[in-house]
Parts: sequence; C-alpha cells; structure tokens
Amino acid sequence: MVLLYIHDEVSPGLRARGGASKWWLGKSLAEHARQIEYTGGRLTIRAGGAEEVLIDIIAETGATSVFWNRRYGSAERTIDTDLKAMLRKGEMNVSTFNGRLLTEPWDITTGASTPYKVFTPYWKALKSTYRAPPVLAAPKALSGPVLKSQAIESLGLQPTNPDWSGGLEATWHPGEAGAIERLWEFLEGSINTYAQDRNRPDLEGGTSRLSPHLHFGEISPAQVWRAVQHGISAGKFDESNAMTFLSELVWREFSYVLLYYNPDLATENYNSDFDLLPWRADCDAVKSWRAGQTGYPIVDAGMRQLWHTGYMHNRVRMIVASFLTKHLLQQWQVGEDWFWDTLVDADPAANAASWQWTAGSGADAAPYFRVFNPITQGQKFDPHGTYVRRWCPELSFLPDKVLHTPWEADSDTLKEAGITLGTTYPKPIVDHATARQRALDAYDTLKEKRNAA
Repeated sequence: MVLLYIHDEVSPGLRARGGASKWWLGKSLAEHARQIEYTGGRLTIRAGGAEEVLIDIIAETGATSVFWNRRYGSAERTIDTDLKAMLRKGEMNVSTFNGRLLTEPWDITTGASTPYKVFTPYWKALKSTYRAPPVLAAPKALSGPVLKSQAIESLGLQPTNPDWSGGLEATWHPGEAGAIERLWEFLEGSINTYAQDRNRPDLEGGTSRLSPHLHFGEISPAQVWRAVQHGISAGKFDESNAMTFLSELVWREFSYVLLYYNPDLATENYNSDFDLLPWRADCDAVKSWRAGQTGYPIVDAGMRQLWHTGYMHNRVRMIVASFLTKHLLQQWQVGEDWFWDTLVDADPAANAASWQWTAGSGADAAPYFRVFNPITQGQKFDPHGTYVRRWCPELSFLPDKVLHTPWEADSDTLKEAGITLGTTYPKPIVDHATARQRALDAYDTLKEKRNAA
C-alpha cells in the first residue's frame, strides 16, 4: 500500500492556498506522517500535477488500484473526473469516497428533486434522515514499498523572511490528536451552554473551534455528529444546545450544496441581481479594514485576531463582513479573498457562502438589507470589553460605557486612558448612521434597477 499526498499547484483552475492554510497544511502533513510511521507505514509526498504524479507512482509500483476522497470544487471535480477516465482507460480499479461531508451534495433534495436553496428546510431534512456510519477501526499496522518522497519543507508551506506564524503556533495544534483534543474539550465544557455562548467572542471555549480540523480532514463531521448524538442519548448533553451546535455543522454541509451547484460561488453573486449594486472603490478604507484600524473597536478587534491567530469568532466574522460590504460598500469578494489568505479554516464552500449571506447576495440571505450595527453588536456580545481589550490593548483603560464608542468619551476620560484619537487609536473612518443610510440607498437603487430591467 502506498499512502500518497500530491501537492498539486499546477493543474488548471486550482485556487492557490492562502498563507494561513499553507501553514496549517505543513503542520498537519508532519503530524499525519508521524502517525503513519508509528504504525510502520510511510507517507509519500510528491509535488506536481496529479495525473503526472499518479502515472509515475503506478509505473514505480505496478499498482492496480487507486483510491481517494472526493472533492467538490469545480476545478477539483474536473481534475478528478479526468483522472478516473485516464486510469480506467488503463484498466485500473478506481474508487472514490466521501471523506469530507455528512452526505453528498446531491443526496438530500426537495420534494421536487431539486437542491435546497434555503438552509432551515435543508437542516430539518438532514437531521431527520442522517445516521452516522459505524466506526471503522484504525489499522494496527501499515506496510508498503519505500518510494522517493519530497520533504515537507521543500513544499514552501511555512512563512520565512519574515516568519509571521508565531500567533498561529501559540493558538493551534494541527493534526488528528489536536482535533480530538479540541472536540473533547468542547464536549466536556461548553456544549450545554452553546446556544447562548456561541455569540460571545469574549468567552473562551464558547465555540468548538473545530473548523480548521474539519477543513483539513483531521476529524470528520461524522465523528463529531456521532459523539454529540451519543451524549444526547446518554443524557449528558442538553439536547437543545447540542442540536444548535449540530446545525452549525450542517451549515457547512449546506455551503457545499451551494458550491456544488454554483461552481463560481467564490467569485460571482449567487443572486445575480446584486450585479447591479453600486459598489464603491475605496482602497484606503479596505486597507484600514484589513489592518483593524477602522475606529470601531469590535471590528478592529476581529481583524487583529484574524491576523494574529488565523481565526476569527463567527459572530465577529458577520460584523466585520457587514461593515466591509455595507458600511464601506465594498464588494464581498474583497473580503472573501482576504479571509481566504488569512484564515486557517479558509474553506472553499463555507467562506464564500458566508460572505455572500452577509453581503445579501447569497442563498437564504433575507433580509438582505440588514446592516449590523458595530456599536450595539459590540455592546451586546462583548459587554465587559474583554474581547476588545485583548485585541485592541490601546483601549484597555477606557471604561465599559465608552469602550465601544471611544469617540464619545470626553477629553478627561481619553486622557486618563492614554488615548489620543487619530493618533493612538483611529477616529471612525465612516459615521455609522451616514454609512447605514448610504447602504440602504444603494439597496433602493438596486431594487429600482431590478424593477426596470
């Protein structure tokens, strides 16, 4: 048996991984290789086009069968379809499997046999029919031919000159062991308060933080589903909180349905009406948003957390995405691309689907004209300022009353806190009320253009 990883950066149409994803991939491959070696096997690593690498491996080993897990992006599906045809033409046995999702994107359909376009009925249909497959035991021993293999270091996955990954190193433990540890910490901790705590970025452990582990296949959604359902059946977990958590797992599934039937989900509006929206061009505003220098503390805290750890709390993701697309009227693709580069869990389906949902152009995005208020969102979900103070330390000594609105603090309060607005912390780059109205006016324009078309 040859356990093969192909590092393909040359096949047509593939989207290059972002920097944070590359970092995680390198660490994950190293952990995976060590786990395989522990059972006597070896992970063979080759870089190049998938077809060329497979032809070489087959020639070197005389292999007669090839197996892999399915992929769902447009380019990946094309590559895999061509690979199957090429291998079967050579009389190879080829089998592919679902190793990424609970169900295949085409498995659950409406009564009209069409894919779901709204999440809630999809969630109801899946939870009423899905049963996790039985557990398969891990192999006790692995063996196979020793082939030429590239060093992980040769793939250029780790940042150098400079190495900006210190925050990622301190935050994450990539690999299967890290994934299992993360799951059990969550199940032994906050799953029973998940429904209310999941929106609180100031609470450590309020969410599972399993998303990068799921993305890289270090744990499967079926494992997570099985563990949660077992806890419910045993009376260990509050069912309402546990099912709320599983619904978030299924949002990821729903995103893959959207991606499968809309291959351009990361670049084109799901709702083509949004092609008519009068987006603005403002490079300076985008730079301020990326750097966490907008003058809105909850937005800036989120963007700085992202840069330092490769992660952002999901509630804050919605806030910063709404701020970019509605307060600043920037195209959602700008934000999707930045998240793709900086998130360790940059998922081709969930990243695009979530950005489109917040921007209003996505599936199930009503009310599409909703504009998150970054002031009240911060006050509600970070009421004591723990999250903001951690990621915007220059605001640490502001009292809670004005922490989320430092521009409203009087001069004495600012002086006591050591803050000079516009110098040590930026003034708001837009006025909330003005920006909100500008966004609503843009949506009114969209409706007018749509009606006239």
